[in-house]
Amino acid sequence: MGIEDLLLMLGGGVSDPEEESFLLFSQTLPSQDLGFVDSKAYKLELTIAGKDLLINQSPTILSSNRAAGTTGAVTWKISPLFAEWIASPQNVLFRLEILNRNSTVLELGCGISGVVALTLGPCIGKYVATDQEYALKLLKQNIAENSSIVLRSSQRIKNRADNMPRKAVRAACNSSTGNIQIMALDWELNSLSTLPELLNTGVFHVGGSVSGGVDAVVACDCIYNEALIEPLVKTCVDICRLRPDSPENNPTLCIVAQQLRSSDVFEAWLLAFHQAFHVWRVPDDLLTESLKENSGFVVHIGILKS
Repeated sequence: MGIEDLLLMLGGGVSDPEEESFLLFSQTLPSQDLGFVDSKAYKLELTIAGKDLLINQSPTILSSNRAAGTTGAVTWKISPLFAEWIASPQNVLFRLEILNRNSTVLELGCGISGVVALTLGPCIGKYVATDQEYALKLLKQNIAENSSIVLRSSQRIKNRADNMPRKAVRAACNSSTGNIQIMALDWELNSLSTLPELLNTGVFHVGGSVSGGVDAVVACDCIYNEALIEPLVKTCVDICRLRPDSPENNPTLCIVAQQLRSSDVFEAWLLAFHQAFHVWRVPDDLLTESLKENSGFVVHIGILKS
């Protein structure tokens, strides 16, 4: 099992970005405004993957005139939905053992909430959450304050392990968030100099092989204007290239989840992404209900072209 099985399950890849955009925006899309969970709340109560999280936000930063952006100061609707999907033991990436307790995942533009890190992080070996410097104080606070909640929830999962299928037991989460690392990364400044040192130290994988780089790059609702497209795609390419090209290594997966807002912005992103990556849309039979067709959200997986 592995990448070949995943590609069979994903079906035909995206061959025409313009057609893909047309098909997606021909759906019946619900009205979701900009897509905040609650842009005025300083604290959010969220239940994700059986974990009751209390997330701190900053509506003050969101409404400020900070030139380099403020969108990471609050939680967006797709983040909890994506976290619920990707952290599930039934997720196709865990069932095929592409992700496992030894995997490394890097998230771009994680924002202040840390909800994907808090839910997926304990299920893998290392989770690197990145965003601009302004988001990191609240991000660190949210990771620290919710660690005990993750510990209790993970213990409940372990207590139920006797009734879980063998593969699901292997994918069940660990009881710690101590493997979550946080670092500043601004795509537009191309501040990637610290990544090889952080990631290329060798990661132990199933089967005993050792490889550098990361198993997956995650970007959740990071595409909302055309100015960000080129630096985001370039950053994805640079990170994927950290994985040495070897028959023993799976390629780094680039997993991009987003709310369908502007067809023009989406199409511009997909055209740029498709130039560098082989691209597949994750089909409904591999998604949770809240991410399926007509939900207003979409998840794509990319593998860097040779």
